[in-house]
Amino acid sequence: METKITKSKIAKYKKLTKKAFEIVKKSVAKGKEKKAKEIIEMVECYLSDAEHFEKQGHLVNAYGCLNYAHGWLDCGARLKIFNVKDNKLFTV
Repeated sequence: METKITKSKIAKYKKLTKKAFEIVKKSVAKGKEKKAKEIIEMVECYLSDAEHFEKQGHLVNAYGCLNYAHGWLDCGARLKIFNVKDNKLFTV
């Protein structure tokens, strides 16, 4: 089991979360635009924070921010705010 947060782990999860984020921005369910906007704003903030922490060398905080960002995406997917089906990127 891997127990260290490394730059490669940050890169892996950043890539995964950004890929999922691009998908949800194109997959907003009709009538759910307001809720989707709120989630998208939160994800943007957490991704920005992750970048900031990574640049500062605070990998634990960067990793945490990436997990929160992806958690917001999963929440939107589970609540059907986003029409997504990919069970490798989302908890659906």
